[in-house]
Amino acid sequence: MHILFLSDNFPPETNAPAHRTWDHVREWTEKGHQVTVITCAPNFPRGEVFPGYKNRLWQRETLEGVEIIRVWTYIAANAGFAPRILDYLSFMTASFLAGLFVRRPDAVVATSPQFFTAVAGWALSKLRRRPFVFELRDLWPETILAVDAMRAGVLVRCLEGLARFLYRQADLMVPVTRAFERHLIEEGVAPERIAVVTNGIDPDAFRPGGDSSAMRARISLREDAFCVAYVGTLGLCHQLGTVLDAAASSRNDPSIGYVLMGDGADREEIRRRIEEEQLDNVRLLDAAPRDEALKLLSAADASLVLLRNSPVFETVIPSKIFEAMALEKPILLGVRGEAHRIVVDEAQCGLPVEPEDPQALLRAIRRLQENPEEAQRLGSAGRAELESHYRRSDLAARFLSELTTRFGGEATRNLPTAESEPTEPSKPAPPNSGSQ
Repeated sequence: MHILFLSDNFPPETNAPAHRTWDHVREWTEKGHQVTVITCAPNFPRGEVFPGYKNRLWQRETLEGVEIIRVWTYIAANAGFAPRILDYLSFMTASFLAGLFVRRPDAVVATSPQFFTAVAGWALSKLRRRPFVFELRDLWPETILAVDAMRAGVLVRCLEGLARFLYRQADLMVPVTRAFERHLIEEGVAPERIAVVTNGIDPDAFRPGGDSSAMRARISLREDAFCVAYVGTLGLCHQLGTVLDAAASSRNDPSIGYVLMGDGADREEIRRRIEEEQLDNVRLLDAAPRDEALKLLSAADASLVLLRNSPVFETVIPSKIFEAMALEKPILLGVRGEAHRIVVDEAQCGLPVEPEDPQALLRAIRRLQENPEEAQRLGSAGRAELESHYRRSDLAARFLSELTTRFGGEATRNLPTAESEPTEPSKPAPPNSGSQ
């Protein structure tokens, strides 16, 4: 089977969409399928092309059997609404044009979070008469509104219309959470056209434990301090001001240290607050290659997973929970909904924290600090749950099975089309939402 995969993010970028896409397409190639990925020059999140790459019209490379085509785009940092929209639109156009020159695929897969990539995937699928698969990693424009990047108006209504159109046009929707699945059904997508494939990770690639002394010395953190670490995108949706508020409340307690590693739209504001408020107990580190980031997380005593206090974030599963589980780190979870179900209810590998509540966060930190046996138990439970239910190779195989069963070979001849759906599909009542 030949799978054409469109993704705005791809390694050597280190964000969650890049890792998920790479792990999946590599697994599919190892199982004997041909995969062509159309992406852009790596530049996320600073909008600076990575060393060894150029923002050219067309670049081709092969990595572990995966054919990668990189196209020119208008490159913008992960900050500022208008430049990012130009970035997204340029990739939509360039990826569509590049897809016209790829050998005819058996299926076209396009992944969010930004929906313009999916527009290119849909257009290619129509022109080349191939099935369209939409991997839904985020809800647009709901997430944009939740971080106050846009206000409700004509543009938002247009984006809502675009989302509904893409949902209903897809021959297969692959959301990453059950909450997204319910949202799709509410939007009129037939349940049989939905297959949930959650995020995950390869636990065999992680080795818990090890000596943390060298890393702590490098960042000038006391060896005996209880270290809580956030590793990932410093974005508007993560509300990391909560961490700074907790740090301000415990500035006179040298036994607690806070480390933030990453880059993103909120980094400059975080840096400004640390300097102006003289938060000497906070270390702000630049984004680093994944191996280096994991060394930091391994040296920490607990992992921070926080999002804004908004209903839209109750539908997501932050991918960084799986790295913490793999390294046997207890999670301090400031997220409700789907993430709470996995971390607190099912895996029992972390402590819940009220979103955007710095005092609740500080209480949870002190609880783990004062109860090392509980922290160790939570960490071990996370690793066990990961190995049982969130192994990336198993999830990639599930995704591949959906593609081959529905669209492989003769299956495409009898493929139902989006146009065959009723104009007004029935909308079954969604299950109750919440922490599940």
